[in-house]
Amino acid sequence: MIEKVEKAIARNQEALRSLIILHRASDTIYKQEVETMKKYHLTMGQFGVLETLYNKGDLRIQELIDKLLSTSGNMTVVIKNMIRDGYITKVPDCDDKRASRIHLTDLGRKTIEAILPEHYDNIGCIFDLLSLEEQETLNTILKKFKR
Repeated sequence: MIEKVEKAIARNQEALRSLIILHRASDTIYKQEVETMKKYHLTMGQFGVLETLYNKGDLRIQELIDKLLSTSGNMTVVIKNMIRDGYITKVPDCDDKRASRIHLTDLGRKTIEAILPEHYDNIGCIFDLLSLEEQETLNTILKKFKR
């Protein structure tokens, strides 16, 4: 059995190395990205909801889940807390009276408008270690995993 494991490692050594490097890079980027959210006392999930609603307009909960790659259980908690804190409200869906849409409040809009310039500049700083050409190459490579 040990021999099978060793052969599998040998066959896939570079792929395994790539995966570790990708995870470490992702973790480093996440830690740098989350610093901006902490200043505004938001979680990444809450920030994601604010940014998505700001850019896409009112959405159903399922649409938010799909756009943010979240789970329904997690999104339910995030939305409940954000309603409690005054960032968003639920409004009836004009097209489907059984459903609700999530809407930014004035506080939610002001908050995301305050965060976005700093957030976008932070992302720019994180990726400044790559040239524009390297960023484009990275994007092309990563898109291959989107199957």
